[in-house]
Amino acid sequence: MAQSRHPASSPATAPPRSYLPPPALCGFLVLLVLVFAVSYGVGRSVGPVAPGMHGPATTGGGTGDGDGDQGGTDDMDMGGGHGH
Repeated sequence: MAQSRHPASSPATAPPRSYLPPPALCGFLVLLVLVFAVSYGVGRSVGPVAPGMHGPATTGGGTGDGDGDQGGTDDMDMGGGHGH
């Protein structure tokens, strides 16, 4: 009785298994892509959310110096309307 028993599926004799993600993860990713595709399609078909809203294109003809100064804001009352 000197025979030793080795299981048929020992790690040394098992073929290397390729990694496959769980089916639930694959299903979730497919569902996520589908939801984003449908929402993108609906958004494209509906159009802009505000009248006159266009892409980030510039309107052209701007001759400002680009410092972002909004003229006339120096005289604004920032005290909440309380008199001095």
